[in-house]
Amino acid sequence: MRIREFMLNASIVVAAMSASTAVFAETKAAGSGPNPYADCGIGAALFNETKWAAVTSNVIWDLGITAITSATSSPETCSGKKLVAALFIRDTYANLVEETAAGQGEHLTTALNIFGCGESRQAVATQAIRGAMGHAVSAPDYSDLPHLDKAANFYSIIENSVNNSCSA
Repeated sequence: MRIREFMLNASIVVAAMSASTAVFAETKAAGSGPNPYADCGIGAALFNETKWAAVTSNVIWDLGITAITSATSSPETCSGKKLVAALFIRDTYANLVEETAAGQGEHLTTALNIFGCGESRQAVATQAIRGAMGHAVSAPDYSDLPHLDKAANFYSIIENSVNNSCSA
């Protein structure tokens, strides 16, 4: 199922389940720390200005587990793009590698957006990522690496590519 279709269907389900979650996300007492659903996780990175969308995204992504974990164990990272990018890459690594090889795709675009690479510079960044990933996957020991090491390597590649290509 395509990401957009999934997001639309899941958004409808979440909205129908409870309107109280979105209300909870909008009302936060001063000094109470980040709201895990609205201020943390992938939802906050993708929809930092639209709280209801952040809540919906976090619930859809993993029932808010990642957002809650980041809010309780390291609240200073909430709304931080590095944590969100790392989790996204870890969880969608196979899609990202496939889309990087193809030179385009929704997961790759989402990763570039999380890193803050503007649409006008994404083609340049994608080319840099493709070149670096081509080199990485051709290494003799690449296929033996654990998933987390591969994801960490991809994170470094995309971060370097974004820093060099999207800061213009």
